[in-house]
Amino acid sequence: MSYFENIRTFVRVYELGSMSAAGRDLRISPAVTSSRISQLEQHLGVRLFQRTTRNLTSTEQGRAFYTGACQVLESVQAAEAQVVDITDHPRGALFVSAPLGVGRRLIAPLVPDFLAQYPDVSLRLRLTDRKVDLTTEGLDLAYFLGQPEDSTLRIKKIADVQRVLCAAPAYIAAHGHPKSGDEIVAQDHVCLKLRFPGATEFQWPLITSDGPKRFRVAGRYECDDGDTLLAWALAGHGITLKPVFEVEQYLKSGALLIVGKDTPPEPIQMACLYTHRRHQDPKSRLFMEFVNDRISTVIKETQQPV
Repeated sequence: MSYFENIRTFVRVYELGSMSAAGRDLRISPAVTSSRISQLEQHLGVRLFQRTTRNLTSTEQGRAFYTGACQVLESVQAAEAQVVDITDHPRGALFVSAPLGVGRRLIAPLVPDFLAQYPDVSLRLRLTDRKVDLTTEGLDLAYFLGQPEDSTLRIKKIADVQRVLCAAPAYIAAHGHPKSGDEIVAQDHVCLKLRFPGATEFQWPLITSDGPKRFRVAGRYECDDGDTLLAWALAGHGITLKPVFEVEQYLKSGALLIVGKDTPPEPIQMACLYTHRRHQDPKSRLFMEFVNDRISTVIKETQQPV
């Protein structure tokens, strides 16, 4: 088992490019991480990494060993999955990510029931609105809104999510009630923008009488946290674009009002990403089966804004 752990540690160091990052991911100390790599190098009789005080790079031998090491890990995971399927007692840790709104409102409330049903499974839930990388971050599943950029991953679609443009009554009283994307742009409305590092422009995809069109909106409020944008909207600072399930309660209470009704936002896909080998793990499959149907039901119940 120690040799297997050495291989697993090597793979995470290779993928993350850092001993300390791999140690944090595996929940072991930097000293243990370094020791495992040294043991593996001694066993193989080659250097797997070139180390300096600032950089760690893989050697030619390290790059060659990585491919075989991944195959070893995948074979072990597949064998474990077959055994677990037979015994019907999944165990181990699941690492799942989701956008803040999706995670807080749809996934997190379901986790206790799932873990109660499978007492030998533990779960790490990472909530972030930034884009994640399944491979480098060691994720089993990643829920998301939109279209995936990595075509090598598997995708399980859950639903098309209806969205709305909305603002607080105080904002509308002060700035007017725009009926379309054209009015939002022409009247210089304050738009609250969900923006990530590296973005060069910002546009809202809206449905017009001539078909889908992207509107380049303006506004001084930007954040990579969707819940912060929602708080700003509730405080009357601008217009936000949100999935209906995130703002349904505020639409019902009147804390937010729909704007731009003549050009509503395009629906956005909600789905779950996983690698080919992760689907072999019954924990991942069972979690998707448990969560996805329930999420789909909630979304369907909130598709028509009030």
